[in-house]
Amino acid sequence: MGGDGQVTAEPSGAPLEEFLADPANCILDLATAVAHCAKSLGLPHAVVYLADLQQRHLVPLTDVAATLPIDESLAGWCYRTQSLRVEESERDGLTAWFPLLDGAERLGVLAVHAQAITATSLRQGRALAALLAMMITSKRAYKDSFVRRTRTEAMRLPAEMLRAFLPPRTIGNGQVVSTAVLEPAYDIGGDAFDHSLTTNALHAVVLDAMGHNLLSGLTSAVALAACRNARRTDADLRSLVDGVDEALSQWLPDQFCTGILAQFDFTTGVLQWSNCGHPAPLLIRGQRLIVDALVREPDPPMGLRSLLFSRDRRVHETRLEPGDRVLLYTDGVTEARMADGRLLGLERFADYVIRASTTGEIAPETLRRLIHSLLDSEDSRLRDDATIVMFEWQPNH
Repeated sequence: MGGDGQVTAEPSGAPLEEFLADPANCILDLATAVAHCAKSLGLPHAVVYLADLQQRHLVPLTDVAATLPIDESLAGWCYRTQSLRVEESERDGLTAWFPLLDGAERLGVLAVHAQAITATSLRQGRALAALLAMMITSKRAYKDSFVRRTRTEAMRLPAEMLRAFLPPRTIGNGQVVSTAVLEPAYDIGGDAFDHSLTTNALHAVVLDAMGHNLLSGLTSAVALAACRNARRTDADLRSLVDGVDEALSQWLPDQFCTGILAQFDFTTGVLQWSNCGHPAPLLIRGQRLIVDALVREPDPPMGLRSLLFSRDRRVHETRLEPGDRVLLYTDGVTEARMADGRLLGLERFADYVIRASTTGEIAPETLRRLIHSLLDSEDSRLRDDATIVMFEWQPNH
């Protein structure tokens, strides 16, 4: 809509359709693709910013521009809330900030600069952001330039190996959202997580391997591969855990890992999980922690079953209620020290998530801010790897 209240004619989509239909354009670098797509949509100038690995900065990927702090910029507000924002531009005119989302995963933001922001340009900007998110996801798996731009320091070899196995930080659909964080980002040793969706279920895993070296990372990598291999053959949860036991016993007989392996049927609300020597999951319902709701006697760590006991792995079951949040975590989280020097502990951990939920904060942002509060404590060090997976059931979302 123009400044006089008249509807502005939308540019023809034909140039964009022609650009996308040409196979040769699939190999263009992202900056060129952004320029072509923006021009085809009638947008004067657009810049892609990606979040760095620790989600502290928005790094320009397709133009020469300043890196922006996620916690202290309007672009960062767009990223944190997944909402559109418009501000006066340093180039004169206005800048509209659009979240770059691949499903539930936050990739970064898109800046669209124009002399005027109209209803048409907002629709075109949203369309461009959706298109670019898919392009970025398809290219970043094999484009090291994306990885380099989103790292702020060198990554150690164990962390490099494990990160190659990790899924996106956030996944979800109209019924359930699962999100995760893992620190220290560049020096993880044995922690890992996994989550995936099927037609009616969310599968979530948190692992903590013995030690803090390359062999620890290899242990978690083998465990993740065994989980996925069993899951993709439609194995039930007990068979899945047995598959991890067998893989570790066969290939890494001197290694073991603790873990929680969970399966949540979001059509019925039934949660099943197996605890293999690991801290029990936490259940937050409404505005309070349901103490001991998911505490069960743990089985031995995976990789040690044949040495310690012969009975089958136990699978526990409960029914969740709409709005419930479940937290899977490693002990590096609760043993981390806050800025006041005290251990985070279970109660403070749960209280942080509860207070964030009362403000309507989205789950990925809650975990981002929580892990930063641990990293930004006085000594800025974790005693151990710290990993959290949080999923929430939203059947009426």
